[in-house]
Amino acid sequence: MRLSRFTAYLTSLLLAAGLTLAGASAAHSASAEQQAASGYVALGDSYSSGVGAGNYDSGSGDCKRSNRAYPALWAAANAPSTFHFTACSGARTSDVVNSQLGPLSSTTGLVSISVGGNDAGFADVMLTCVLQSDSACLSRIEEAERYVDTTLPGRLDSVYSAIESRASNAHVVVLGYPRFYKLGGGCFLGLSETKRAAINGAADYLNTATAKRAADHGFTFADVTPAFTGHEICSSASWLHSVKWSNIGESYHPTAAGQSGGYLPTLTRAA
Repeated sequence: MRLSRFTAYLTSLLLAAGLTLAGASAAHSASAEQQAASGYVALGDSYSSGVGAGNYDSGSGDCKRSNRAYPALWAAANAPSTFHFTACSGARTSDVVNSQLGPLSSTTGLVSISVGGNDAGFADVMLTCVLQSDSACLSRIEEAERYVDTTLPGRLDSVYSAIESRASNAHVVVLGYPRFYKLGGGCFLGLSETKRAAINGAADYLNTATAKRAADHGFTFADVTPAFTGHEICSSASWLHSVKWSNIGESYHPTAAGQSGGYLPTLTRAA
């Protein structure tokens, strides 16, 4: 009887030890896999590709990827094991899903992305506000905000879910958009204060919706608004292009200083 009890006791100890070792082995494997995930993939739209910063990579064509954009600057400073820069000017959520996710894998450790502004009709909003009346501008912004309420969340979900499925070990940083105008600033011509305030409010509205979707996926939302405070259009040291008639596509995009002084430190803190 005593021998039987001792045998059972010894068996239970061995079994417990085996389970502990197995658990430790599994934890070690997971840790090793996460440590191996050290590549960086930069996705998104023109705010990520670097439109407005100049010095574009000729090989990127209409995507206008700049080595002055925050993804290239972060990669140069941190030397990830691999760096894939697929962000593209004009990209919408569907473009990211269809054309930019190829480099993502289990070895991707960091993903950055800005997207949603083009889906919400940012370019048309700005065109309306520059060329038409206050009431037309406010009406177009209200239309964009309805889209942000009703349609954009599902489109962001499709992008974020696709990233999750392809890069399960990655830390994903979703970057927002800056406020564009310093209210009461030094601009005496151009858009009215009513339009400027409404445009700033629309940027906040889009950022709030994007932050909610990012949080629901366990991603980090990185708000660039604090970094750009004091550097909006109509400030004394703007990091954003106003209307740029010589190169209209760069209008309302960060300058090189906006990428290095605004977006880069925001990503660095979040990453």
